[in-house]
Amino acid sequence: MAFREGSSRAIFRAVATGRRPEALPSNVKPEIIMSLQTELNAFQPAWKQRAGSEFAAIIAADNEALLRSGLVERALPAGAKFPDLTLANARDGQTRIYDVLARGPLVVTFYRGGWCPYCNLELRAYQSALTDIRALGAELIAISPEAPDHTLSTAEKNELKFEILSDVNGALEDALGIRFELSDPIVALCKRFGNDLPSHNGDGRWSLPPHSFRCFHEGIH
Repeated sequence: MAFREGSSRAIFRAVATGRRPEALPSNVKPEIIMSLQTELNAFQPAWKQRAGSEFAAIIAADNEALLRSGLVERALPAGAKFPDLTLANARDGQTRIYDVLARGPLVVTFYRGGWCPYCNLELRAYQSALTDIRALGAELIAISPEAPDHTLSTAEKNELKFEILSDVNGALEDALGIRFELSDPIVALCKRFGNDLPSHNGDGRWSLPPHSFRCFHEGIH
């Protein structure tokens, strides 16, 4: 979805259960996209084997329900202004998104947390694409609901050289219309595998953004 306001323009791509290499910016080298696809192809059957068919079926059914929920359609529509918010960064500071936009084009990608293996694969693919993105004069930031201490850990373990911000309490996710509450079966699975999201994210809620949601913005002129 492309939207305009004044001389600013952005493109939103929302994929409720994404994890697809085409979610990367189109100018990224094909070999990076293929590498991500190869990693995904290798990871998915191994994960299903570890998790078991019952758990895999629960997650697949929940993903389908999320796709049918209208979440993507409820996201910030074409023509809307990107929210002007300041978020915590992993350096114990604050980053205003519009200050980054003022410097030029910006790619914003959301991820669920460092506990999500698909998110880690995608973040590493973005790191591989960072040189290409910056060669186009753009910058990249990733945003997660996890608390700043956890975003720092995610950045370190994936050796990320771009900024990661914490949307603590989901203010940006709510403004974009992309936050949703986890279903009871998924909450039960999270608890079983030790993923205490209300504590991990620091907001007391079992809520997340979609697996993939990206914004491409040409900047503020």
